[in-house]
Amino acid sequence: MLNRIDLRGGARDPRRLLPRAQLDVSVAVERIRPLVEAVREHGYPAIREASERFDGVSPEHLRVPVDVIRAAEDTLDPQVRAALLESITRARKVHADQRRTDHTTQVVPGGTVTERWVPVDRVGLYVPGGLAMYPSTVVMNVVPAQAAGVRSLVVVSPPQKENGGLPDQRVLAACALLGVDEVYAVGGAQAVAMLAYGATVDPAGAERCDPVDMITGPGNIWVTAAKRLLRGVVGIDAEAGPTEIAILADDTADPAHVAADLISQAEHDPLAASVLVTPSPALADAVDAELARQVPAAKHAERIGTALRGEQSGVVLVDDLEAGLRVVDAYAAEHLEIQTVDAREWALRVRNAGAIFVGAWSPVSLGDYCAGSNHVLPTGGCARHSSGLSVQSFLRGVHLVEYTRDALRDVAPHVVTLAGVEDLPAHGQAVSARFPGETP
Repeated sequence: MLNRIDLRGGARDPRRLLPRAQLDVSVAVERIRPLVEAVREHGYPAIREASERFDGVSPEHLRVPVDVIRAAEDTLDPQVRAALLESITRARKVHADQRRTDHTTQVVPGGTVTERWVPVDRVGLYVPGGLAMYPSTVVMNVVPAQAAGVRSLVVVSPPQKENGGLPDQRVLAACALLGVDEVYAVGGAQAVAMLAYGATVDPAGAERCDPVDMITGPGNIWVTAAKRLLRGVVGIDAEAGPTEIAILADDTADPAHVAADLISQAEHDPLAASVLVTPSPALADAVDAELARQVPAAKHAERIGTALRGEQSGVVLVDDLEAGLRVVDAYAAEHLEIQTVDAREWALRVRNAGAIFVGAWSPVSLGDYCAGSNHVLPTGGCARHSSGLSVQSFLRGVHLVEYTRDALRDVAPHVVTLAGVEDLPAHGQAVSARFPGETP
């Protein structure tokens, strides 16, 4: 079922040879640009027209009433409620330890620099609602923002026909459990534009969604394109693409586990990527046999099969685990599993991955819901330079510079010299003016 790429016996650069979904976000940007501008200029009418066109729903009021959000919690199945509360508890425990404290450095006597960590003031959190519904994504976005001290949180999620034009009932319930009461039934590029620019959200223009400072959360290519277009108007977490899993495994791995984990990510989307990197052809054969057995029994077999057969998925054969490590670092997966002997030792040597799942008993599905880690992670190789969502995502470092007269006078000659080198004499004068009649 999986394509095979044989990298044995050579020192080829693996980055150009590895399977990857081909998405042209720049084309999507031009497609959604008129819609984004329409939302900026017209607000509610443009958003409602887009919702009708793309979601088949035309809600009269875009903001979900607070009593409806709270009522959604009451409709939760007790087991779902318990699972969400456990997810929230574990995520809060992990993210609480990510908080940063202010630190003051004495550079010289009388001269200090204090780094303060200030939360973003208002954040928009995007929760997808396409092929699947994601109450867990509410948890993963809201918990670190709350831990960071963000003052104002707003959730947007696409309207659902089967829920009367409201977002999914379980998404609303998750918002209620987390104390979020500003929620809008808006999805796609129009939701990102509404968050970035602010917009009216009812026919009379009486209600508005105020603009946010930052937008986080995964979405489809249109959401990603809107985030790229509006980066700078607002901050964004990342340009999330289709989900991906890479598994570095040797012949000690259980092929049934490996196959199940590859399937778990392929279930998300026909463009999802599932990649096995192994020095064992025997394991590759056994995993293929397991996929042939497990995929037809899966609920979303067609979607899974499309993803596994796609160019973005495959088995990469390598000479040994050292070569496999180079391959997974080049691939920089959103999710990386290590199923080998001494799995932790290999995991500690990985440099590029959104999150690493160590050993046979730490599957990606655990991280999706209840590990305590965050599942909003960089995709498409961006783990080479970007991190997953965390408390730090919502914090800004601000330096407080405090120097006394004597401390400034001591360093004044260096400031004047560097200002002269850069032909910015007024910079030097701003210091010299404080010491009239003295030679700095």
